[in-house]
Amino acid sequence: MVIGLKQLYEIIGEKQDICCELSRERLDEIRGYSFIGPVSLKGVVYNRAGVVTLSYTAKFTISAECDRCLSKFERSQSFDFEHILVRSLNSDNDEYVVTENDKLDLDELAVNDILLQMPTKLLCKEDCKGLCPKCGADLNISDCNCE
Repeated sequence: MVIGLKQLYEIIGEKQDICCELSRERLDEIRGYSFIGPVSLKGVVYNRAGVVTLSYTAKFTISAECDRCLSKFERSQSFDFEHILVRSLNSDNDEYVVTENDKLDLDELAVNDILLQMPTKLLCKEDCKGLCPKCGADLNISDCNCE
């Protein structure tokens, strides 16, 4: 979804609600994660005192394999994001999102935000015990007799 920001930049107090889903093509760009269903994006872009801010929530469900015990699981995720949008910058600054031609590609920004927020190690549960290094038994299900 591309959002036109010209009016938002020019009118103080202006706001635009966001309610959309990431396209399947964009989800396929996210390697290492399998999404069940769409990724929904809901939020608002607003101009307060001349500062244009994007605030949104990304909600989705992933299917994954636990990095410790190798069991398959599904987990719903919800991440909140907020960005200050600017037309240009005088220097490099990661705190602002530069919007060229007063347009924002929300899909691209959301994919990057989600990738940066996702954990590098996916566990089925926080206290996953993993597999026995000797016999391979799933220690979440039962203890093994290995020493």
